[in-house]
Amino acid sequence: MVGFGSISTPMCFTSPLPSKLLNPNPRSNFPGKLSNPLLAIHKFPSLSLSSHCSPQKNKVIQTHFTLKASSSVGTADYTEEPTTKVKFQTSLSLPGCSSPLSLLGTGYREKVFAIIGVKVYAAGLYVNQSILSKLDAWKGRSATQLQDDMFLFKSIFETPVEKSLQIVLVRDVDGKTFWDALDEAVSPRIKAPTPVDESALSTFRSIFQGRPLNKGTSIFLTWPDPSKMLVAISSDGMPTSMDATIESANVGSALFNVFFGDSPVSPSLKTSVAGGLATVLK
Repeated sequence: MVGFGSISTPMCFTSPLPSKLLNPNPRSNFPGKLSNPLLAIHKFPSLSLSSHCSPQKNKVIQTHFTLKASSSVGTADYTEEPTTKVKFQTSLSLPGCSSPLSLLGTGYREKVFAIIGVKVYAAGLYVNQSILSKLDAWKGRSATQLQDDMFLFKSIFETPVEKSLQIVLVRDVDGKTFWDALDEAVSPRIKAPTPVDESALSTFRSIFQGRPLNKGTSIFLTWPDPSKMLVAISSDGMPTSMDATIESANVGSALFNVFFGDSPVSPSLKTSVAGGLATVLK
């Protein structure tokens, strides 16, 4: 496997996504000071996300390090999230990004209905490899230690280095349902929204309203820096342009916290990313 590595976790839905799809137990934003940026998200067979940075297909882009995750399998070009079987490219070149991003980890989101687990989507986190130089303070720590370190993930987000989360749907869902679930997870994390935050959320919402999101659709959430998030949705390969630009540090931070905070909606994704970090920070 080329790149940082990946961990995956499965999720699939047979009915519209519930309002609490992304985060049943919202928590507050990342506390303290950020110092480490390297993340990965898992994909789901029925859900897919595309990013603002369009990846180069069938091309292996070498990085300075290699990550291996015991729960992920793949080739030089792709890493498969084992539960959902969603394949993530190990390297992506996306619009708005200055250089290729490497896959750090993968996972999946699962909801339980009447004691039955339903897979919702798979996700993978990509980062610019230059972020490693900002994480020297975490060198030599175990995956478990990194996973429980909130300052690490806060640092990853706040470091002005490009990162992108790819979400892949594993079942059909309408855009409004997806947004309602996302908003329910994000909004509680913004304690005192400013007019800028409200405007950013309105723009974010408009991307999904009245838009069908079929199985295999990819949604890419890309952060060129902490104050800006690029959103792209693609149902047919990688996007070549962005659907919207969200300019709000609070909204971007809250969304990152949904996946990498102390109560992540995809524990498998956070675990995978922590494992990838432990490998490259030895």
